[in-house]
Amino acid sequence: MHNPEIIIFSNLVQQKVQCAFLGISNIIPDQIIQIFILSFHCLCQFRKWSLFRGRFRKDPYSQSLPNQMYVSHFQTCPRFLFFLVLGIGYMFSPNMKYVAPIQERVVFGMFFLGAILCLCFSWLFHTVYCHSEKVSRTFSKLDYSGIALLTMGSFVPWLYYSFYCSPQPQLIYLIIICVLGITAIMVSQWDHFATPQYRAVRAGVFLGLGLSGLVPTLHFMITEGFIKATTVGQIGWLFLMAVLYILGVGLYAARIPERFFPGKCDIWFHSHQIFHVLVVAAACVHLHGVSQLQAFRSSLGGSCTENTVL
Repeated sequence: MHNPEIIIFSNLVQQKVQCAFLGISNIIPDQIIQIFILSFHCLCQFRKWSLFRGRFRKDPYSQSLPNQMYVSHFQTCPRFLFFLVLGIGYMFSPNMKYVAPIQERVVFGMFFLGAILCLCFSWLFHTVYCHSEKVSRTFSKLDYSGIALLTMGSFVPWLYYSFYCSPQPQLIYLIIICVLGITAIMVSQWDHFATPQYRAVRAGVFLGLGLSGLVPTLHFMITEGFIKATTVGQIGWLFLMAVLYILGVGLYAARIPERFFPGKCDIWFHSHQIFHVLVVAAACVHLHGVSQLQAFRSSLGGSCTENTVL
């Protein structure tokens, strides 16, 4: 059904083929055309179940950037621009009532910064990864670092408002999540981390980083009680966010649906694409929940009562 060899063409090769098809004289010498031939099984180590997504051209950045811009634009660029505009509009909206304006803007700014950097790094990676193996490996580390930054940034506003009246555990949990996030970033700099053999390890590292939030969540629920935690504390939105993240990571690690439909999800609906959509959805859900927490805190004017963390 498929040829045992896959030829990955550079722009020059594509141009030469088009000229031959149209019967037009082509002035490009064969000597300057680079054609990289990879065995089908070798390519499948990187794109298993995605039969026609191979792109590996050792082009200058001036060539690879324009060639990939249209692809990466639809994949990630609109999303990080969306969060950039949303973040600026949200933090400086005249309708926002802050108890401590500077401090709270910084708290929300950490969340938006993490989301913007995560999607921006992903956009950069998808733009230049076809340049060469070395460039792909380097920017994949940046991509993975962005995931950790988004996770860290998401924890900041939730911990700030959930433990608003308990500064000591608030600070401890913030330090812990920062240490875990930095550790995940350091692990992601390991060269073998991006290889197909460590796909499950990658998923495990970031899943573990996210699940570390179970400790402060249980602390919050035990202190405030289940009813208050799920109503005023917005734990339900946090739970939905966790479900979306875990679902995205699970689909990415298991490579669903392309595992069951080889070659059918090469362009649309592959696991990496679904993962990105679920990450954005989870971030929006998280923002809504934290916004409700902020509104509750603002309605109290920043006052605290005894025996409460909220």
